Amino acid sequence: MITTPGPGNQLLDGAQKITGKKITHYKTDVCNEEEVRHIFRQHKIDGIIHFAAFKSVDESVKEPLLYFQNNLVSQINMLRCSEEFGVKNFVFSSSCSVYGNAKEIPVTEMTVLEKAESPYGRTKQIGEDMIRDLAHASSSNFILLRYFNPAGAHPSAVIGEVPFGRPSNLVPAITQFAKGKLPGLKVFGTDYATRDGSCIRDFVHVCDIAHAHTLAMNYLVHQKNQTNCEVFNLGTGNGVTVLETIKAFEAVTGKKLDYQLAERRPGDVVAVYANNDKARNLLGWQPKYDLQDIMRTAWEWENQFE
Repeated sequence: MITTPGPGNQLLDGAQKITGKKITHYKTDVCNEEEVRHIFRQHKIDGIIHFAAFKSVDESVKEPLLYFQNNLVSQINMLRCSEEFGVKNFVFSSSCSVYGNAKEIPVTEMTVLEKAESPYGRTKQIGEDMIRDLAHASSSNFILLRYFNPAGAHPSAVIGEVPFGRPSNLVPAITQFAKGKLPGLKVFGTDYATRDGSCIRDFVHVCDIAHAHTLAMNYLVHQKNQTNCEVFNLGTGNGVTVLETIKAFEAVTGKKLDYQLAERRPGDVVAVYANNDKARNLLGWQPKYDLQDIMRTAWEWENQFE
């Protein structure tokens, strides 16, 4: 496993505790091609799952060059080394942000991609294009997994989300506010053309996302892919508003949140949720966790930090 520097030791220890397996880990900068190549030289690699990227929509609007540098250079380095060392299977962490403000909902893998609403989303669009172009010239196989809104924590509460600084994603913002770690919780935008005026998202449990990666890699290893570059949506298919998400947390925990209504935030898509038929039919993926499970596990994880 290769990661960029961050709060990884706690999560790495948790992963080893859950799996009972020793994980070989290198703390390195994936934007440094020679460091990446040095690791490739030490192993015979059958497949790569490329996660490394900055992912805050809000931060990407403020720091676009930071996002282009980090997300794209790291991906170029991984792809170049993958080709150089003959790695045949490559799974890429993409995002529903590639759809922009889609003209049809739920979105399918064939939905026309609109203009990205944030630099983060644009890095994922470019990242997908990069892989498609490479696939035309490569004998390797690629899968693009479009995550919707991953949230929640492992049911053991051993692994969960550890945001850098103030969380930009809704669920950790809710749990940290409820725990008293954040001074306020804001709902950005209440005048959208949705059922309650707030944005609509498709929250999918991180354990369901993790399982999809296992299925995707096995799909490639066992040569079930129909082309050497395939795309899958990873979402539950259920669109819920920001306000409904807050109410779900309140219902699960019994804690009332004194949130604030605020103006729209630059970079936010109005509404997006998935048609996940392709992942169900071809990968055999079946989401097991619902929104209540997401809120319960996220809250149990937050309560580990008393």
